[in-house]
Amino acid sequence: MYLTKEVKENIFEKYGKGKNDTGSTEGQIALFTHRINHLTDHLKANRKDFNTERSLVMLVGKRRSLLDYLKKKDIERYRTIIKELNIRK
Repeated sequence: MYLTKEVKENIFEKYGKGKNDTGSTEGQIALFTHRINHLTDHLKANRKDFNTERSLVMLVGKRRSLLDYLKKKDIERYRTIIKELNIRK
């Protein structure tokens, strides 16, 4: 499995406030980005997997809404997370 407990803890420790801080906006955005990258790689190999494509589009939408929330709430945190994760605006 690509998303183990250790991987999640590392993501939340790096981008959140701690390894158990799963509710922070930055941690959720980082987790969604990890999942989006994995699904993108999967779709490159399996072009006709339309269920995965739909899941990818929904994940991108969720991440976009979290990014919009963060941009409205604190622009500096938004700029930092965009730069760290290499997300296009």
